[in-house]
Order: sequence, then structure tokens, then C-alpha cells
Amino acid sequence: MQIQNNIASVNSSRNQKIIKGKLDKSLEKLSSGFRNVNDGVSMTNTGEGALTEIHSMLQRMKTLAVQSANGTYSSVARENIESERLQLLDEIDRISQTTDFDGIPLFKEYPGNLPPGYVPPEKEGEITLQIGHSEAETLDVERYYMGSRELLLKDMDFTTVDNANQAVDTIEDAIEAVADVRASFGASLNHLEHTSSNLGVTKENMTVAESRIRDTDMAEQITAYTTENIILQSSNSMMVHANSLPDLVIQLLQG
Repeated sequence: MQIQNNIASVNSSRNQKIIKGKLDKSLEKLSSGFRNVNDGVSMTNTGEGALTEIHSMLQRMKTLAVQSANGTYSSVARENIESERLQLLDEIDRISQTTDFDGIPLFKEYPGNLPPGYVPPEKEGEITLQIGHSEAETLDVERYYMGSRELLLKDMDFTTVDNANQAVDTIEDAIEAVADVRASFGASLNHLEHTSSNLGVTKENMTVAESRIRDTDMAEQITAYTTENIILQSSNSMMVHANSLPDLVIQLLQG
């Protein structure tokens, strides 16, 4: 009996390994992109959380301004209100200066003096996130100048009725500016969440494809096994029949 090499099987196995290798690399890149997207989600949530606190403090500051503008408040009461305003400004500055993600500042102080006509919010730049496995798949998260000075809150006070009245409009402008920055972070977050969902589906589909290449098709193998078993049994029967022919001939000759 001569046993020959199964060239078709060898070629199929080689191609299978090549395709599986490519799929493994793609899955690795997808996993990396998925992790970067999750980092981006965490980063935007961090920025959003900081802005939520600033927004809340500005609302409190507006309430204080309205109270100070009330003519029934004494000068002592206004001094207490002014003291709280200054504490709120300090906290706004602390949050804007210390909010970061993995050492990356999410907000910046404006360098030097504010230019004439400066209107918040002013964009400082972008933080580029890698959200896919190719160089082109990136997302720029906008970063803004943020702080009491950058929100134009420094040049006001609540010590008089007139000053408090004028401060209300300034605070409302600052509230609107912070809302715009929150909207920017929210848009980036929505983008990242959709990207995360898409990467999850892609990874699942590629895992299924990789599994089909690697795993055995049980139905096909069982069918092949049954077919080969029937052929083997038929061959054995034919061999037994062929081996019995000499005995049959001898019996005929003896008879």
C-alpha cells in the first residue's frame, strides 16, 4: 500500500493559519481601541463631573447676588455674602486647576492677561483620543480655559446693591459658558459610547469568524466519519467475500 501526501489538506491548513493570524492581530487592535475608548469615556466623565460642581457653585453665586441686591440686607449681611462669594471663587479655581485624567489636565489657565474682547468659553486646544485600530480613527476632545478669571468673575463684588445687580448678568454669562463646555464634553461622550458599542459588535463578529476557522465543524466531521465507516465496512465485507472464493472453488472441485 502506498500512502501519498494530502497536498490539499496541507494548503488548507497553511491558509487557515495565515487567516487566523490576521484575525488575531485585528482582534488585538480592536481590544486596544476598545480600552482607549473606555479611557476616553472615563476622561469625559471626569471633566463633566468637575463642570457639574462649577455649574452648581455658579448657581449658588447667582442666588447670593440676588440676595445682596435686596435692599433689606444690611452691610454686615452683604459682607458675609461677599465672603461666601470669594470662597466659591477659590473652589472654582481649585477644581479647574486640579482636574485631570491620568496626569492630563482637562482645563487650563489662560496665559498672561486676558485679551480685549475676551468672551468665555475660550478653547485652549484638543486632547486626541485613539478610538480604533488605525491612525485615522481618532477623536478630539476640546479643552477650554476654565477658572474664575477665565469666566470673568474676578471684577465684581456683592458689597452694594448696584454691584450685586450688575454681577447677576456676569454670573449668568459664566453659567452659559460652562453649559457650552459641558455640551462639548457631552457630545464627545455620546460619540465615544457609540464607538464603544460598534467596537463591541465588530469584536464579537471577528471572534465568531476566528472561531469558525479554528474550531471543528462537528456536523461535517460526523458526516465524514459515518461515510468513511460505511466504506470501511463495505471493504471488509468484500475482502471476506474475496477470501472465501478459493474455499468455494475447492469445494466445487471436491464435489
